[in-house]
This record gives sequence, C-alpha cells and structure tokens, in this order.
Amino acid sequence: MRTPLLIAGLLLSAPVLAACGTESTGGGGGDADDPRALTVESSDDACELSASEAPAGTLTFDVANSGSQVTEFYLLGEDGLRIVAEVENIGPDLNRELTVTAPAGSYVTACKPGMKGEGIRADFTVTASDEEPVVDADDQALVDQAVANYASYVEDQSAQLLEKTTEFVELYKAEDDDAARALYADARTHWERIETVAESFGDLDPMMDAREADLEPGAEFTGWHRVEKDLWPARAEGYTPLTEDERALYADDLLANTTELDTRVQELTYTIDQIANGSRGLLEEVATGKVTGEEEYWSRTDLWDFQANVDGAKVAFEGVQPIVEGKDPELANALENRFAELQALLDSHRVGDGFKYYDELTPDEVKALSDGVNALSEPLSRLTAAVLS
Repeated sequence: MRTPLLIAGLLLSAPVLAACGTESTGGGGGDADDPRALTVESSDDACELSASEAPAGTLTFDVANSGSQVTEFYLLGEDGLRIVAEVENIGPDLNRELTVTAPAGSYVTACKPGMKGEGIRADFTVTASDEEPVVDADDQALVDQAVANYASYVEDQSAQLLEKTTEFVELYKAEDDDAARALYADARTHWERIETVAESFGDLDPMMDAREADLEPGAEFTGWHRVEKDLWPARAEGYTPLTEDERALYADDLLANTTELDTRVQELTYTIDQIANGSRGLLEEVATGKVTGEEEYWSRTDLWDFQANVDGAKVAFEGVQPIVEGKDPELANALENRFAELQALLDSHRVGDGFKYYDELTPDEVKALSDGVNALSEPLSRLTAAVLS
C-alpha cells in the first residue's frame, strides 16, 4: 500500500465567531488499534465522539445518526468558523464517513441536528505524529497538477461570479426586472460550481445564500434569495415589494460580499482530500436542496443550480481521477459512468440555453433525478478514502 498523500493545508484568514451550543462528550484514545479511526454519534441533543484527540495524519470519522432529524458533521478550524471538512445529509439511522488529512493543531467538531444553527460543538485536538509521509514522486506530480488545476478553476469561477453579480446588481437597482430575472440563474451558476469552497469561509455563505425557510429566529434575510423573492413574488402571500432604497441596500450588500469572496479565494491553497471531499459535498448540495426544489423557491430555477453543482463536482473528481485510476480503477470507472448517466438525465430537461422550471417537472421526472443523484452518491462517498489510500 502506498503512503497517504499529504500537501499543504487549506489556509484562510477569517473573522472569529464565538462557538455556541452544548459541547460533545468523549475523550481519550478512540480505537486502540487505529487512533485515527473515530466514531461520532449524532443525536437530537448530543454529539458524542469516541475520542477528543487523534494523531496527525489521515483521520476517518464514522458518523452515525441516532436522532430523529437529518444531521451534519463538521471538522472546523480552531476559530470555530473555517470549515476544514464536512459530511452532510445524514438521515436518521444512517452512517456516513468523513475522511480528511489533518495536521497537528486545535480544531472544533460540530454535529448539526436539523442542519441548522451553530450545532453541538466541542474542542478537538490533533497531536503531533512521528509518522512522516513519503509521497511517491509520480503521485506527487499528480497531486501538484490536481491542486493547481482546481485552484485555477475556483479563481476563474469566482471572477465570473463577481463580473455577473456586478451586472445583475446594476440591473436590479435600476429596476430593470426583466433583465435581472434573465441573468439571475446564469450568474448564480458560478456560485453553485464553487459552493463548497464559499461555504468553507463560514461567515459569507449565510449572508449570501441563506434560504428564508432555513433562517434562525432573529436572523436577517439577505443575499441572493432575498433579491430572488423580490423579483419573483408570486408565491409570497401578501408580499410588499422592496423600496428603491431597500433594493440598493440588499444589492450593494450582495456585491460587497461577492467582492470579499473573490478576494479570499485568491489566498487559498488546497489539499487533495479537500478537492475530493468538495466533489462529494457539491453532490450533497444537489441532494439536500436542488433535487427537492427547495433552493430556488421563488424563481423555480433549481435545475440551473443542479447542473452547476454537478459541474463543480465533476471538475473536482476529474482533477483527482488520475490518482484514483492508479489506486482503484473500478471506482474511477464507476464514477465516470455515473456522472455521464446523471448528465444525460439533466440534458433531457434542457430548454434552449437553460432548463425547465422546477414546477414543470413531473413527479416521475423528479424521482428519476433523485435516483440518479443517489446512484452517484454511493461511489462518490468512497472517493476521498481512495485518493488517500
């Protein structure tokens, strides 16, 4: 077996937010045979880890949901804000694994029953390890190429997002609503392709992409979906349109946060496991919002988002595909086929340069898309472990 592939960790600079919620229980040494293999039990009111520390290297968290709500599990940076790795959409009585390379340092773990709020948090320590990974030269060349390609992709998508958001904001502030509506889904495509990267900053995602139905009590509704509701108010009973000043306020806020996102993206470096986990994370975004029709509640442009998430997931997979082909060719082949099958389903709903609106899909068509996502999810859940083997 080859040694795990390790490269420089994700480096971000982000404001520190105070963590809240009940702390997880657990401590000590985890699995006596493999201290890097940890279990997590997420219930409705607890987040219990088998250990509160582990040695540096490739960690695997086996997350079991014993609660009544869909949950998520996060490994966060010491500030409790930066997302190092995550696994989402864990239904009751289900298990999901999260594999990540973690250097020595202080971290925070979090379970999020109901996938809302700060979650149930606890401190987690990764201790120094004497095991120094030696990366095969051929493997290292593949890693370096994958990281460079993915960084360029993210930077390009961020730049296009900023350009189109600037245009969208100008149209919206000028009350050219038809033109703004026509640009909305296209502009958001660039957000959705790099959504997991944007989420890693912690503070920007809720300000830019929170859905109204998911807001915590007292939280302000801002970002893309606030503007979306104003442009497509038909489903909002008793809705009062925003004033000119309110339009300017929300539009300028969206553009300022997009500009900040683009600035931060330029400072990122990546690990190979973050790229692989990002591919899975983008497909989870499809499963939890797009295929259910909950993401674009007002505009019904969910399939544009669906396609963009799949685009981003496929780019991330293709970046690490040469590595997987050398370690698990069967998995690489399965993923390539499942991506193609899901794309064929999406293509069947194309209309011109776009797609059908979500409410134009039949229940059978929605089920077929859901089945396609599920078929891809299973092999994609094994991608990170294969890359790091």
